[in-house]
Amino acid sequence: MEITYGLMIAIGLITYYAWQRPDMHRKLMLNPYAAFHERQFTRLITSGFVHNNGMHLFLNLFTLYFFGGAIEKIFMSFFGDAGSFLYVLLFLTAVAVANIPTLIKHKDHPNYNSLGASGGVSALVMAFILFDPLQDLCLYAIVCLPGYALGGLFIVYSIVMGKRGVDNINHDAHLYGALYGVLFILLLKPAIFEQFINTLF
Repeated sequence: MEITYGLMIAIGLITYYAWQRPDMHRKLMLNPYAAFHERQFTRLITSGFVHNNGMHLFLNLFTLYFFGGAIEKIFMSFFGDAGSFLYVLLFLTAVAVANIPTLIKHKDHPNYNSLGASGGVSALVMAFILFDPLQDLCLYAIVCLPGYALGGLFIVYSIVMGKRGVDNINHDAHLYGALYGVLFILLLKPAIFEQFINTLF
């Protein structure tokens, strides 16, 4: 799990460093207006390495530890030496791709900001579910469901909450990160889809 630990340390240190320097925190987070109109597209990725508060950071690192570690092992098993590169590629591109709908939606809203690794983490969760759809996954150690069921509920919840927009959570990033995770795996290894269906039925 060396890559997963590396990602966790990088996210934790950059977030902590940015907390001490508000100007840097603002420069790293996703501000769609600045990203689009000032061509600061690096924010699509840097925003995944800063968080709003300790709980936000903890939840993403906690999820990254379990699902990132699992995907790292799966990728090493399936793809050998290329597994580490593909794992990092999945995470980083998922963070960026998950932010693109937010960029488009809020490109003319200068006061809108978004941050956190949730898009990348959501991709890892859905990637894991593709490989092992019947594995029970627990939400906050309270509600436990097979992965395929929890994944489906997560997507529906993200769509509904994204349309309602009643909280400060970027549900669009969760949704598109999750969908990208599925697409990435299916492009990388199309046979996984047949395996997924056969496992369910």
